[in-house]
Amino acid sequence: MNSSVSAAAPARGGLAVVAALAIVYVVWGSTYLGIRFALEGGFPPLLVVSGSRFVAAGAVLFAFLYWRGVAPPTRAQWKNLLVMGALLLLMGNGMVVLAEQTVSSGLAAVAVASMPLWMGLFGAMRGQHPTRGEWLGIVVGFAGVVWLNAGSSLTGSPVGLVLLLVASIAWAYGSVWSRGRDLPSPFMAAAAQMLAAGAMLVVAGLLYGERFNTAQWTLHGALAVGYLAVFGSVIAFTAYVWLLHHARPMLAGSYAYVNPVIAVALGAWIGKETFTAHDLGAMGVILAGVVIITLARVRKSA
Repeated sequence: MNSSVSAAAPARGGLAVVAALAIVYVVWGSTYLGIRFALEGGFPPLLVVSGSRFVAAGAVLFAFLYWRGVAPPTRAQWKNLLVMGALLLLMGNGMVVLAEQTVSSGLAAVAVASMPLWMGLFGAMRGQHPTRGEWLGIVVGFAGVVWLNAGSSLTGSPVGLVLLLVASIAWAYGSVWSRGRDLPSPFMAAAAQMLAAGAMLVVAGLLYGERFNTAQWTLHGALAVGYLAVFGSVIAFTAYVWLLHHARPMLAGSYAYVNPVIAVALGAWIGKETFTAHDLGAMGVILAGVVIITLARVRKSA
């Protein structure tokens, strides 16, 4: 999930698009549960669950692209990538991982679903004024956010609630900030961001007091970390970037309202997580707001 790519070719359709969408929907929707399993397996949140796996995934992708002759980032581009990595991955992903120490994976995904709403607000602050339809979606979505935060299971974890809000705001601001910046090719931008942010997360984890205590690690947790690195950070992101070049942007971005549903379903089915009618109602309102925004943007670009 990254916004460094904004251009897209006309939609081509076909089974390849369906397959790529399925990968993005299912894999990114399942990463929330993967994070929970990795934490339960004794892996430190910032040092390994976020930091080390981003370093590993970024290094593999960077090396492969360099081997294929893709130009590495320039010094000026590295500066932009460092800022994006700090906002999108250090604060965005890192805060989600920390929050999942006290918040269920499904509720974490629902809270993060508010990200497009913040993007709409930040876009308006930069002069990209939303249409009436987009404003309606923002109002509806934020009503759902208020509902979720005022009586759901999240209220039992105020720290987790704050971390999820910070994650959503940081990801949204980083996405809006990145528009028009000098960046390398899409895949190289992704690899460099993962490398830079992964290093920052490792340092943050060490400063936070985390250590590599392998005696506490379980095979179950190790498999979860491996899944996050290979499928979440490389395969799903590659599928997403491919979609941006072969499908309409709104179709590629539809993960924003599909992932939370999948995360809640997987959390209940595999993770045995429970959700109240309050939680599910708030999720429905948030996702309705995101869908309204998406449809409004489709009409605006038509």
